[in-house]
Amino acid sequence: MKQPSTSPAPDFIDDELLRRFDVAGPRYTSYPTADRFSELFGAESLRHSLVQRRSGPQAAQPVSLYVHIPFCESICYYCACNKVITRHHERAAAYLDLLDIELGLVAAALGSTPEASQLHLGGGSPTFLSDDELARLMQALRQRFQFRADAEISIEVDPRTVDANRLARLRELGFNRLSFGIQDFDPRVQRAVHREQSLESVAALMVSARALGFQSINADLIYGLPMQSPESFATTVQQVAALRPDRIALYGYAHLPHRFKPQRRIDETTLPPAESKLRMLSGAISGFLSEGYSYIGMDHFALPDDPLAVAKRAGRLHRNFQGYSTQPDRDLIALGVSAIARVGAHYAQNLKTLDAYEAALRAGRLPVERGLTLDRDDLIRQAAIMALMCQGRLDIPAFEQIHHVDFDQYFAAEQPRLRQLANDGLVALVPGAIQVTPLGWYFVRAVAMVFDRYLRRPVSASPEAGERAEPVRFSRIL
Repeated sequence: MKQPSTSPAPDFIDDELLRRFDVAGPRYTSYPTADRFSELFGAESLRHSLVQRRSGPQAAQPVSLYVHIPFCESICYYCACNKVITRHHERAAAYLDLLDIELGLVAAALGSTPEASQLHLGGGSPTFLSDDELARLMQALRQRFQFRADAEISIEVDPRTVDANRLARLRELGFNRLSFGIQDFDPRVQRAVHREQSLESVAALMVSARALGFQSINADLIYGLPMQSPESFATTVQQVAALRPDRIALYGYAHLPHRFKPQRRIDETTLPPAESKLRMLSGAISGFLSEGYSYIGMDHFALPDDPLAVAKRAGRLHRNFQGYSTQPDRDLIALGVSAIARVGAHYAQNLKTLDAYEAALRAGRLPVERGLTLDRDDLIRQAAIMALMCQGRLDIPAFEQIHHVDFDQYFAAEQPRLRQLANDGLVALVPGAIQVTPLGWYFVRAVAMVFDRYLRRPVSASPEAGERAEPVRFSRIL
């Protein structure tokens, strides 16, 4: 299969094009996106989908696991994650008690001990837990899931909360992948977002992690933060590239202060404009490519021999709630407050506050707040969106054969928009395929949005949307 170019976009991008695509849009870690979930899908719906899994085609397949640890000692102003800011570490033990209850309910519904090929601990800051608490959590998971010998076991690490000894303990517990939250090394930016950590401390942790034999080290960066400029962020890119993490996740900052209270502490006058953000993205892509990294897609880079880069070249890349992944579209068992699961054609999101989460579990119910059962159209459009987001190419004859549709007829309403994207130079409508161009990778979310039917209808009222029925505010795509 022909692969999309990884060369950077031209230095000059037409101002009119930039203005036209400076819009909000989903990141498509799922389709349909989480704002489309409904409270009509509840605890019993998830339990039923877990029970169905016993006799379904996915029963023989391993699962992926996600555990959300919401606690942080201090707040980062840019953060949009579900978190609880506290220095009271004793709260972690009570939370682990709740996770034990949830694990028991999930295991009872599954009725067996499935294999697990992937585990990710996210947050919050999972390293808020002590070593003994992490050991307790891992033991509970291993009692209910059989981890494959080659399972990817990863944890998000706040570099301010660990040292070489803690990394060694994580390795002993079975973690083989780390993700360091760096965001930016510029002291002015760090002060503006209330997250200060030195280049030297992170570099020392990377050296220790390699010596301990971690298979993959990821670094998270954010562009578009207050006080950033294309020039200052280029320095951070150079510094990160010199550390040689195996993977780099590069996210555009989404300023949504109406939804996320910590962001209200950011001085909006210090935020870079869209044009500067695009220059940061362009400079980062050029910078990491020049340092030997492969451009995986919208927000990921990897060294050429990393499994993520290998999967990209082989056309086996996937996308899930953690971003790009080498793992196939396996069932995702998600545990903890606000965590989102996928079981078969069903999504389920847990309750978002600790009090509500605890109340459901104490009552013997799975702590589901809302979810969605995908219909045939959802699955067809999901396949189109993920092909473009992951491979940068949609092979039309193969798509028609798999989904039993006439592509041009099924997506007749989308054809004018596809032609406009082609005129803009974002896609190439080649015989039998839609190909994302090098320029199009900058706007790949806009390309995927063409196939999102939910963007053409109003959103019902939800906790995110407020009491009124109005479109959900996504992050801007640039």
